[in-house]
Amino acid sequence: MTNRLEMHGVRKCFGATRALAGVDIKVAPGEVLALVGENGAGKSTLMKVLSGAHTPDAGEMFLDGEPYRPGNPLRARESGVAMIYQELSLAPHISVMENILLGVEPSRGPLLDWRTMRRRAARALHEVGLDHVDPSTPVRRLSIAQQQLVEIARAVALECRVLVLDEPTSSLTLPDIEKLFELIRNLKARRISIIYISHFLEEMQKISDRFTVLRDGQTVGTGITRETPVERIIALMVGRDVDELYPRTSRMPGEVILEVKDLAGEGKPTAASLALHRGEVFGVAGLVGAGRTELLRSIFGLAPVRRGDIRVAAYSGAAPPHKRWAQRVGMVSEDRKAEGLALGLSIADNLTLARLDGLGPWRLVFPSRQRAACRPWIEKISIKCAGPRQQLADLSGGNQQKVAIARLLHADVDVLLLDEPTRGIDVGSKAQIYQLIDELAMRGKAVLIVSSYLPELLGACDRIAVMCRGRLSETRPRADWDERQLMLVATGQEES
Repeated sequence: MTNRLEMHGVRKCFGATRALAGVDIKVAPGEVLALVGENGAGKSTLMKVLSGAHTPDAGEMFLDGEPYRPGNPLRARESGVAMIYQELSLAPHISVMENILLGVEPSRGPLLDWRTMRRRAARALHEVGLDHVDPSTPVRRLSIAQQQLVEIARAVALECRVLVLDEPTSSLTLPDIEKLFELIRNLKARRISIIYISHFLEEMQKISDRFTVLRDGQTVGTGITRETPVERIIALMVGRDVDELYPRTSRMPGEVILEVKDLAGEGKPTAASLALHRGEVFGVAGLVGAGRTELLRSIFGLAPVRRGDIRVAAYSGAAPPHKRWAQRVGMVSEDRKAEGLALGLSIADNLTLARLDGLGPWRLVFPSRQRAACRPWIEKISIKCAGPRQQLADLSGGNQQKVAIARLLHADVDVLLLDEPTRGIDVGSKAQIYQLIDELAMRGKAVLIVSSYLPELLGACDRIAVMCRGRLSETRPRADWDERQLMLVATGQEES
């Protein structure tokens, strides 16, 4: 059987930087290929070559046995190659049907054929399970999950032969993920080839037929997913064996350093109580929108508190962020691009932002001292960069996240509030962050983690509570939970 897509010896350089050093992949009709690798491994560059956004320096591509060299994204779409990026590329101010047929609108002479447009859009929406969505609805009124399906409907309407899904579940709830997987199975049945890019290896194992691993711009392994242990895939990704993804040294919880009693915000949380000890990693599970992020923001002073009490060591009551920093409480936001980091500044500026003392007299900052203060953290948590003065925007997502956590380490906080600390980063970076969290707990730091990734909470935490509709469940030891029980409480099907 002829493969739907083949890429042989694909190379791409940007100046002296070698992004792709000889990549080979193939995908059969009706097959799901998982493309995995660490941040910076070359996945994004390879997909930009496939989609026509980049021209390869060397190599060959074939689509259904015919030479394929698109030249630009429009030619790729016309050839049947569709890309669904993690950051959706819809026009929110126009209708669903206009988005679906953007660039290929049917017309009658000089006028758009709105009736045909509506009929074709409705057919595409039916294919992706959005029959209930009116094609004339503005895209901005749809949920993130629905918008993603509209993007897939656009690919279906163009009769795509290859569909690339880049981190498609990063912003989806578990029910939405299951709906997406069902859609992928339906597309497989129609012999559409799918390239599935994800950092969630459990998802990859569930939905893909084969996998290909990239490392340092090269193909380093491929195989049948169900026949390959996940440990083998991780070893291929990081270039070494990862003995334990979630390290757990002996921890001795100490005194309570953060206590929250009957906390309620303007909207959520509605009722939350917890006690966080020194030397402990405490996890908060729950569905998107349950109030987990709002809980952390209320504690840190980023959201108003309507009722309840917050005690940090000897300090009691609500406080703004600058006072929380003074009380040695630090937070890493789930949205590192919008509010967690200043991407236009350097690594050194971001890392030292919360603690400038010692970097110069009279509140001045000497660049040499700032760089010296950053280098130990860059080395300790293996931030891949050209140096402290490199602009943060130039780093991969995983290394940006390490800088956000390094800021808390430089500030020497006692309480770390981590909201989705490993979202959108590769397995190698995750393993390093889990190792760091374990070391911090062993040193007596207190870590509060909010995460949608249940294996992460079960692997890294000592105790876990679940947020459901703004209310925090009673806390249980990690050993008393499993993924099923966490989901039952998170969906309100089991009283804690």
